[in-house]
Amino acid sequence: MKNTNFHLLFAAVLFLLITCGNVYSQDNPAYDFLNVSPSARASALANAFESYTGDPNIIFYNPAGLSTVASKELSAGFGKYLLDINFGSAAFTYKYKNAGWFGLGVKYFNYGKFTYTDENGNEYGTFHANDLMFDVGYSNLIYGKINYGINAKFIYSQIAEYTSTALGFDLGLMYIIPASDMNIAFTINNYGKQLSSYISSKERLPLDIRIGVSKKLEHLPLRLSVSLSNLNQDHIKFLDVKRLKYFSFGGEFELSDHVAARIGYDNQERQDLTTGTSLGIVGFSAGIGIKFLEKYKFDYSLNSMGKTGSTHRFNVGYIFD
Repeated sequence: MKNTNFHLLFAAVLFLLITCGNVYSQDNPAYDFLNVSPSARASALANAFESYTGDPNIIFYNPAGLSTVASKELSAGFGKYLLDINFGSAAFTYKYKNAGWFGLGVKYFNYGKFTYTDENGNEYGTFHANDLMFDVGYSNLIYGKINYGINAKFIYSQIAEYTSTALGFDLGLMYIIPASDMNIAFTINNYGKQLSSYISSKERLPLDIRIGVSKKLEHLPLRLSVSLSNLNQDHIKFLDVKRLKYFSFGGEFELSDHVAARIGYDNQERQDLTTGTSLGIVGFSAGIGIKFLEKYKFDYSLNSMGKTGSTHRFNVGYIFD
């Protein structure tokens, strides 16, 4: 009875957030670091990742996927972003008896050192800026068929002596079809509000409603995935293909039981970062995953951001049992 009541409560909250989604859509929200992918595997797939299974980093993309991680598992990551920006992350997932699956996640951004100046260019020392997020997730199954999950996240940001905090939530669903080796996912990420602001005016979180599908091909060791993002934006027209901007897709090719090659394409990133007539490989990503000694995993990704530069991510994982 308790599980049934929780399932109904989850469905009610999910419906409420879907119907209120457009109210919170905006072009320039705060805490944009929440949209930066911390996982090398997901980043190599251009973040078309919410429908993937068996990875503790799924807590950052779709909490429903926590209940697909078979073993207690830990993953730690490090990334080199643009300029002097560095970031790190950690994710841990485990099942506790019959209560369900739980996950913990943390994401940290360090933007480096900046110089204080006045309007005349006079220097008055230096300051730092950083962002931090703590994430707690829970996942289970509805009647043993549909995976669902919820995250609660605390967000802290500091720029010099100014700070702000926020509380956010992620909700997710995942329907797995074993017969066709296909997964269908739906997520609402970064729904919440700012608790304290840098100055007097409050800012909103970067709400993102997404749909993702992945399928492993029948005669090839290849899983393809596609994701539609920012479905809460008012200007999206589903029937106007020419205006469809927010999509990405990826492919993961299993070269062996221990090695996987990955590639992805992010259309939003390509449109936003393309300058002039030079397209290059902006928006494309690639990576590799290696499993060794049965319990260890290593993932690497490279993402091209055109003339702006490239980003690199690394993850190391450990399976406890």
